[in-house]
Amino acid sequence: DKKVEPDSESPLPEQEPQFQMNGESGLRLRRVGAGSEVVSIGEQERENEIKKRSSWRRIMLLIVAVTVHNIPEGLAVGVGFGAIGRTKSATFESARNLALGIGIQNFPEGIAVSLPLKAAGFSTAKAIWYGQLSGLVEPIAGVLGAALVSFIVPLLPYALAFAAGAMVYVVVDDIIPEAQSEGNGKAASWGAIVGFIVMMSLDVALG
Repeated sequence: DKKVEPDSESPLPEQEPQFQMNGESGLRLRRVGAGSEVVSIGEQERENEIKKRSSWRRIMLLIVAVTVHNIPEGLAVGVGFGAIGRTKSATFESARNLALGIGIQNFPEGIAVSLPLKAAGFSTAKAIWYGQLSGLVEPIAGVLGAALVSFIVPLLPYALAFAAGAMVYVVVDDIIPEAQSEGNGKAASWGAIVGFIVMMSLDVALG
């Protein structure tokens, strides 16, 4: 009997993928044969988990910053109304204009909270609801500021500076890099310019 040698040019029979568990990298899929490669499912899952945690960290940082930012704003509005009549400059018109200006800039703040939540998988209703909750502290702080005008007034400049610093940190550390990484850098820059012009115009118009 002749022993038939396998032809080196003939294709090797396909072999079924083999699975094995590895304690460090989780489930590995290994294909045996020419050009075999190893795909680590566990490593990919860990990368996805790290990305998800990073995304949630950014979202929570933004929500906390906006919420903290709204507290001094509410105090400022409350003090504006609570101080009416105490000085010549403390008038109803000035307090109303302050409340109007802060109210207008609260719209993009609420959107900045709702949109990331929507992108993270929340329903539209829940994203809007949580966006509104982040601003709920403002009227509460407003009542507190109106009730404790004499105590709040000396602290108000420091509180507003803290609120501004918190938002600047979030914008520089998170929002600007995120906008640039997604390829919307020009749109984000134009949005910042337009927003700045609108707020400066309101500042001049409302006094």
